[in-house]
Amino acid sequence: MPPTWLDLDESPFSLANLPYGVVRCDRLPGRRVVVRVGQQVLDLGRLAERGLLPGEEWWATGSLNAFMAAGAARWREVRARLRDLLVDESRMDDVATALLPLDETTPVLPFDVADYVDFYASEHHASNVGRLLRPGQEPLLSNWRHLPIGYHGRSGTVVVSGTDVRRPQGQRLPDGATAKDGPEFGPSRKLDFEAEVGWVVGMPSTQGEPVPIDAFAEHVFGVCLVNDWSARDIQSWEYQPLGPFLGKSFATSISPWIVPLDALESARRAVPSTTDGGLLPYLREAQPWGVDLSLEVRLNGSVLSRPPYARMHWSPAQMLAHVTVNGASVRSGDLYASGTVSGPSRGEFGSMIELSDNGSLPVQLDDGSSRTFLEDGDEVSITATAPGPDGCRVGLGEVAGRVLPATGERPD
Repeated sequence: MPPTWLDLDESPFSLANLPYGVVRCDRLPGRRVVVRVGQQVLDLGRLAERGLLPGEEWWATGSLNAFMAAGAARWREVRARLRDLLVDESRMDDVATALLPLDETTPVLPFDVADYVDFYASEHHASNVGRLLRPGQEPLLSNWRHLPIGYHGRSGTVVVSGTDVRRPQGQRLPDGATAKDGPEFGPSRKLDFEAEVGWVVGMPSTQGEPVPIDAFAEHVFGVCLVNDWSARDIQSWEYQPLGPFLGKSFATSISPWIVPLDALESARRAVPSTTDGGLLPYLREAQPWGVDLSLEVRLNGSVLSRPPYARMHWSPAQMLAHVTVNGASVRSGDLYASGTVSGPSRGEFGSMIELSDNGSLPVQLDDGSSRTFLEDGDEVSITATAPGPDGCRVGLGEVAGRVLPATGERPD
């Protein structure tokens, strides 16, 4: 990577990364589309106004959607131009006037979410949950290795990192009750997080025409972190026979920085599903699109786990091919998530239901307290990095959220 005139001091937000986001700044009007470099952001609209960057109409929208819809050739053009500007010292004075200190900005949702789909792509997570919820049975259902399992979520409740999440209410079975006894209504007692990775669609597809697996990089703009908050007691009562609904739809948090696919070239790996016999042709990858991401989950500052995304069974390219194989189209701003990222050991589990054995094994925090599920006031933070070129690290930032009491309730 060529040297830059910026002092980035081995930042995970170097020229190898250049993730996109949208922020507000008190001294500038509206929402600003930016790229993060170190502890600063580069205002792309101001660069375009000065003729230093194409696409003035994209950046004026206050959202990434218009730029994402322009297609992969324009994504690469802008990325190359940004690198040139940040390397060319003769442009330093022009570019520096478009830089804003990160701590003077407030991130907002970086794109308008069109559709949201969540998968179940970790064999370790699926096996762990299967053992907990179906004891004595095969933890993986018979179809799991043949297709990426997923469900259609609610795009309207996707929120940016830092947004508080209110504890949901709904139907749940009382402790010790059976389905014959019937449910009660109240706040979830088993509120959980799920450490996930999200993929953001840029280039739309045509309805009726599946996206082939080798066209993944022409349609997907980039990657972010996801916390798919889950009310396990509401979910367990409702999910048969049609799957997750109100136990998931109340909130999904994403990180504010969308890391472009080109920043992940050094992190690409083959996924385990490529060795499965009998994989149908539309799911067979000629080029690997598994990604080596190292996640870290903290609860109130205590490290709970470090889930390894490199162990995910299904790749994002396989997920996109499966989403569209029936002819369903994707739109600019579609978000699809990996499902909980978990590894084989307890220190690699990506949810409280696994870490606490569905509430039977309290998790100890650094302050001496313990948790089986999330309590009001708890703050969950998920961060991640990936290997970059020349030994550097590429940062995905952070997705964080704090739990508020259910409506009408007050914290103790």
